[in-house]
Amino acid sequence: MQWCWLVSFAICALLPTSVLAEAAVEGRVELPKSHSAPVVVQRYEIITKGGVLSTSPPVAVVYLDGPFSKPKSLPTKQVAQKDLAFLPSLLPVQAGTKVEFPNLDDTYHSIFSYSPAKRFDLGRYRPEEKPIPSEVFDRPGLVTLRCDIHEHMRGLILVLSTPYFVVTDAEGQFRLSGLPSGPHTLKAWIDSKTTREHPVELKGGGTLHVDFP
Repeated sequence: MQWCWLVSFAICALLPTSVLAEAAVEGRVELPKSHSAPVVVQRYEIITKGGVLSTSPPVAVVYLDGPFSKPKSLPTKQVAQKDLAFLPSLLPVQAGTKVEFPNLDDTYHSIFSYSPAKRFDLGRYRPEEKPIPSEVFDRPGLVTLRCDIHEHMRGLILVLSTPYFVVTDAEGQFRLSGLPSGPHTLKAWIDSKTTREHPVELKGGGTLHVDFP
């Protein structure tokens, strides 16, 4: 019996703390009313109303705020330019993430941003440009993407200091798992002017329910 206990202890000692104390949180974010008609495959766009940038139809980004350590490497993400739109229109990433911008249209595109969190200009480039134009987003904040050829095009990259985030579904439902236990602040980004927050006490092996009214 003592031998079994020692083996179990040794195995646990080798596992990351996050694996041993994983917690989860799920719930719903009350989203702004959408006036768009329901479709089988919902297409999201970025709209501006009164100087506020948001997705249409509405979705939110829910994330666990806090000073979390960065991994040695982060997976590369993509925002494609297809059918004269940025896809996805809203992309949350952890600070330090490289994002590629492939052109999948049969026309030239450009991509630039004047946002304080990231100012860049990749210029105009042809379809299927190689290597794919890219940028590293290393400062937390909201980055607005634009194309100077097609002025209606808008995209958003929400750069976060945390690795724990998820985009809600169209009904505002979300679930975050693999979270560290302890006291934290859970936040819900609704649009460029609205971020709600809720204090949480996460327990390893447990699932907490949180709604953002």
